[in-house]
Formats: sequence, C-alpha cells, structure tokens
Amino acid sequence: MNQLSRFVACAALMCALNASAATVEVRVSGVTAKGNVKVAVCDRERFLKQCAWSASAPAQPGETTVVVKGVPAGTWAVLAYQDENGNNELDRNFVGMPKEPYGFSRDARGKFGPPSFEDAAIEVGETQATATVRLR
Repeated sequence: MNQLSRFVACAALMCALNASAATVEVRVSGVTAKGNVKVAVCDRERFLKQCAWSASAPAQPGETTVVVKGVPAGTWAVLAYQDENGNNELDRNFVGMPKEPYGFSRDARGKFGPPSFEDAAIEVGETQATATVRLR
C-alpha cells in the first residue's frame, strides 16, 4: 500500500469514528459562582482513574452545562466536580475525602466511598446524550 492509499484509508477511518461519536451534555446543579466545573466521561475500565473524555466550563451559580464531544456510543459514567480554587484537581482532606463539591451521573452515591460504575452508568447513543449531576 503506497503512502497516498494509507492516508486515504486513515482519513476514512477517522471519518467513520467521528460519525459515530456523540456529544454528551452534562447539566451540573448545585454550582456556586467560583472557579470551573470539570466533567469526565469514563468507561468501566477507567472509571475513577484517567477518563478518556473530559471538558470544563466556568462555574455559573445554580446550574452549569458542560459539553463533552466525541464520545463513542456505549455505556459510560459521568463524574463532575467544581474546581473552586482553579488548581485543576479535586482537593481532598487528610483522609482523602473531597473538599470541593463533586457528584456522579444518575445521582449515584457510595456508602463508604465512591459509587460503582453500574450505579452511575448512562447509555450514550450515536448523536447526543444528556446527563445530570448534582454536586454535594
């Protein structure tokens, strides 16, 4: 296969991947007017680790909408937090509990730690999905 053929094949693959990618609109409630709202969309394997898709938006009092583009169709969990001090991380206290507001899709909550992937899972179709997250 020559270089032009490889380029065309690669471009076709990228178009196919983008054609099946969705936009996930995340409506985050319980937001105050400080910092940014950070959102991550995670698959089962990367849940609570390094999620593949993320986005952020300036915090708007009450509800902030964050749009995450390019998410493939499938089952995903959404997590969000308000980065009140702008340091790009979820601050924690000395025992590891979050000090900044955070939440999960489907209002999932764990008993003694974070919720399971199944409790937070949503279905993302071919074009668009909406998730709601309430910060605590």
